[in-house]
Amino acid sequence: MNIQRIAAFSQGTEGGNPAGVVLLDQEASAKDMARVAAEVGYSETAFAVKLDALGKTWRVRYFSPESEVPFCGHATIALGAALGKKHGSGSYSLILNDAEITVSAESTADGVTATLSSPPTKSRDMSAEEKQDVLALFDLSENDLDPRIAPAFIHGGANHVVLPLKSRERLAAMNYDLDAGRTVMRKHDLVTVMLVHIEGNQTFVVRNAFASGGVLEDPATGAAAAAFAGYLRDCGWPHGGSFTIRQGEDMGSPSLINVSLNGVAGSPVSVSGGVRDIE
Repeated sequence: MNIQRIAAFSQGTEGGNPAGVVLLDQEASAKDMARVAAEVGYSETAFAVKLDALGKTWRVRYFSPESEVPFCGHATIALGAALGKKHGSGSYSLILNDAEITVSAESTADGVTATLSSPPTKSRDMSAEEKQDVLALFDLSENDLDPRIAPAFIHGGANHVVLPLKSRERLAAMNYDLDAGRTVMRKHDLVTVMLVHIEGNQTFVVRNAFASGGVLEDPATGAAAAAFAGYLRDCGWPHGGSFTIRQGEDMGSPSLINVSLNGVAGSPVSVSGGVRDIE
């Protein structure tokens, strides 16, 4: 398999979240895709099979080093960049395990930018057990939480929970045991836990724990950004139709995620970012 290595949501020549991208003429077995993803070692590798002669429609599956996930935002952005390089700028249809989405690629003076349209979004309050388990995992208490946004179970193609933290310093100090995190996330069917610090109505600083996939932390998480956007819309947050997420700063991989959304509850949101090739 020809594996492309692309960092999504990068800032110029720095940062971003590395993803593997494999473009296929025919589908590989799940066993082979899982093996390749484990060998690549990134938090996600996207495997895309061309379904039409023009290369405009693709069947896509995402694998972490330890599991398959239904949707991955940063790997979709990386895939969009790879498709744009191979087939030109424009929009591509992606058929996932549980949804159909699009990704587009555009060449700019600063390089390639990709934009995905997410699966539908939804959210709900966290259960008492979910909240207790997640707070304990990160050694957090109710006093650490920012009351402006309630902790929630959020979905935009994959399941996450979000905890808003009052203190930027507390966010920077995020720490947890990987094995314990894997247990908690698999118990509650979570792909990541999203810790958020609110800088403004349209600016958030984020860290995402990804123990479910065998990765301590993601430097940029497009799927969680989409789910979070849906939740902000559901809870009436004054997002103004768009907002920015800064992620990866505390792990030395600064990433920038741009999100735009309309006011229709549950509808897809747009998530975009720059990319860079990894040598």
